[in-house]
Amino acid sequence: MTIEEYQQEVERIRPGLCRTAIRYLGEADGEDAVEVTLVRLWQMADDLRAPINALAQTLLRNHCIDVLRRRHITVALDGHDMAVDDEQDQRVETMMGLIKQLPPMQQTVLQLRHINGMEMAQVAEITGMNEPAVRKCLSRARQALRTMMLRKMKEA
Repeated sequence: MTIEEYQQEVERIRPGLCRTAIRYLGEADGEDAVEVTLVRLWQMADDLRAPINALAQTLLRNHCIDVLRRRHITVALDGHDMAVDDEQDQRVETMMGLIKQLPPMQQTVLQLRHINGMEMAQVAEITGMNEPAVRKCLSRARQALRTMMLRKMKEA
């Protein structure tokens, strides 16, 4: 694709990319996401042929998802130093105590997925399990935590 063809395609698809990015991330971050996408497309310009809208939308969507995932805040609960009220602090301690009662593999999977914020594939790789087994283990851990928490709430 020549420079002129690239510029024409960008002028044609930019408004749609902006609308998509703003829906995902808001105005300021959306504009940045569009620029990142256009830079990636420019880096691939030699291999591209018009129309590039579908590729641009896919690259943009994936970038927006990455940004949203990075915004996901995970907190290390072992020695957390958050400024929280006593009630929330007590709930965290209770939950950590319940997690410690789970079987070791369920503890590991739960911690990797929810506390460390890892993806299922990463958890599977670390634990040596396949993804369906990780999902099942995680489901069992959540169910056990739910049961223990309900039992604890009835006692209180």
